Amino acid sequence: PTYEQVSRGDTGHVEAVEVVFDPALVTYKQLLDIFWSNVDPTDPNGQFCDKGSQYLAGIFYTTEAQKVAAEESVVHVEKKMGIKTATFLRAAEIFYPAEDYHQSYYKKEKLRYSLYKKGCGRADRLDELWKKN
Repeated sequence: PTYEQVSRGDTGHVEAVEVVFDPALVTYKQLLDIFWSNVDPTDPNGQFCDKGSQYLAGIFYTTEAQKVAAEESVVHVEKKMGIKTATFLRAAEIFYPAEDYHQSYYKKEKLRYSLYKKGCGRADRLDELWKKN
């Protein structure tokens, strides 16, 4: 699927980031902590100003150990925030990289990305969610 097809919201795909990491340098738990601090786990309709099933917050795991760690992180976040999260957990399947122009978009289009982040209220919402928790 192309980015344009996925962004319409009718393909059943979810926009995601594939993270390849060296567990000797960073643990999966550390990655989960970074994930949670960058999403709104309370929104069942998407993220910030991006709404639709293609923008839902989710964690894709590749091993049973990752699944268990992800489940534990959900329990921790729900307890910490006093809410049930809207974040889904799923076994990773085929990952389709976005087109080249979308790779490292925040670096290639610094101004556009900055305006998008500010316009969507991302930073303010993350502060609201996580500074009090």
